[in-house]
Amino acid sequence: MSEPASISTGIAKRYATAIFELAKDDGALSQLRSEVDSLAEALDQSADLRELISSPVYSRDEQQSAISAIASKMGLSQMLSNTLRLMASKRRLFVLPAMLRTLRELIAEASGEVTAEVRAASPLDDAQRARLAQSLKASIGRDVNINLSVDEKLIGGLVIKVGSKMIDTSIRSKLNALQNTMKEVG
Repeated sequence: MSEPASISTGIAKRYATAIFELAKDDGALSQLRSEVDSLAEALDQSADLRELISSPVYSRDEQQSAISAIASKMGLSQMLSNTLRLMASKRRLFVLPAMLRTLRELIAEASGEVTAEVRAASPLDDAQRARLAQSLKASIGRDVNINLSVDEKLIGGLVIKVGSKMIDTSIRSKLNALQNTMKEVG
């Protein structure tokens, strides 16, 4: 891992751990989980928000007032709102995606759950997500939270990563395997 990435991961982990411990002490882990999910969804859907947290063009004050307005509009808790404002004042909003991932992991671990990183060729509806979660639970033996991302390059199927296990049922990987087999034969 490169040094800047390592530093960013460390920063994200410290903020996530602090938020997690405060929420745990207050008995507000379920509220924190929903806020983290909402914030992650907002990041996924808004290019403007991604630009706000990563662009050096915005000043500290601009980032701070914008993130305050976003937190207020989303109805985030005082603790998370204050943390986001602190991150903006320290010019550390760029670690927000990593912090959210770490928070999800901490919450899942505290709840006895595991998170599955799932890449799909197209979005999954609620019924598909529920069936996938049930299948993974039967295989792993623990409740599974699905963190879904869409990757159209897969053509079809899924790529699932749970801990160190990876399951690749994508059409793209099957085509690649077929291509390799054909190269070996001919």
